[in-house]
Amino acid sequence: DQAEGRPTDTPAMEAWSIMAGLAATTSRLRLGTLVSPTTMHHPALMAKRAATVDQMSDGRLILGMGAGWQVNEHTAYGVELFDAKDRVDRFEEALLIVSSMLREPRTTFAGKHFQITDAPCEPKPVQSPLPILVGTSGKRMSRIVARTAQEWNVWGTPEQVANATTVIDAACEHEGRDPATLRRSTQALVFIADDPDVAAKIRSKAPDDRSLIGSTSEIADRISQYLASGIDEFILPDFTLGATPEERREGFDRFWREVVPNVG
Repeated sequence: DQAEGRPTDTPAMEAWSIMAGLAATTSRLRLGTLVSPTTMHHPALMAKRAATVDQMSDGRLILGMGAGWQVNEHTAYGVELFDAKDRVDRFEEALLIVSSMLREPRTTFAGKHFQITDAPCEPKPVQSPLPILVGTSGKRMSRIVARTAQEWNVWGTPEQVANATTVIDAACEHEGRDPATLRRSTQALVFIADDPDVAAKIRSKAPDDRSLIGSTSEIADRISQYLASGIDEFILPDFTLGATPEERREGFDRFWREVVPNVG
C-alpha cells in the first residue's frame, strides 16, 4: 500500500535505463517520465541524464520532474521524503539547477538544499529549450510551473482538470506569463467496458476523480471534454488495460482504433 509505505512485488524497471534503450532503438516515440522525483534524483545528475537521452533520441525527450510523494518507494529504498514544505523547497531549487545546466555553459547555485559550483553539462540537449514537464494541481507548485516549466501535467477527469486549469491559469497570470505559452497534458485511468453492468462494478471500485469508464465511444466523448480546458495531450496509462502484456497491447490497439479517431 503506497500510503502506508509497504512495497509491492510488481515488476518495475528503472525508467531512465529504459528510456536510453528506447532512444537508441526507436525513431518517432516521444520519451519522458511522469515524473522523476527530485528526492530520488540529484539535479546535476538529472540534467546530465536528460541531455544525454535527448542527444541519443535526436530531440525526443520531455523531462518530467516532481517533488516526490510515493511513500512505499522512499521507505523501501531509505530515501527521505521530507515534510511538504521542505519537499517543495528542494524541488524548486532542483528545477532551477536543472534548467540552468541545460541552458548555460556553467552553473553555480548555493541554496538551502543543494550547492553546485561551476558545473558543466556538455553536450547540451538537441532541443532548446528541452521541455520540462511538472505535474501538479497545488497553488505553490503551480506558480513554480508558471515561472520555470514548459509543460504542465495533471491527473483527473475532465471536471477535475477544469478545476485545476483555473489554478494554473491564475498562477501564470500572477507570474506575468501568458497561459497559452504553457503546454498542457493529462491522464486518467481508462477502463474499457462494453457491458453496462461491468462498467457499474468498475465504477464502484475505481477512484472517481481520475477514472474514465465505459464503452470506447463513451470514453472518446469523455476525452473530448478535456479540450475545453486547453489540454494538448492525453496520456494513456497501460495498467488498467489488461493483466498481461498481451492484453495491454490488445487494449492499446483497440483504443487506437476505436477511441482516437472519435476524439474531437
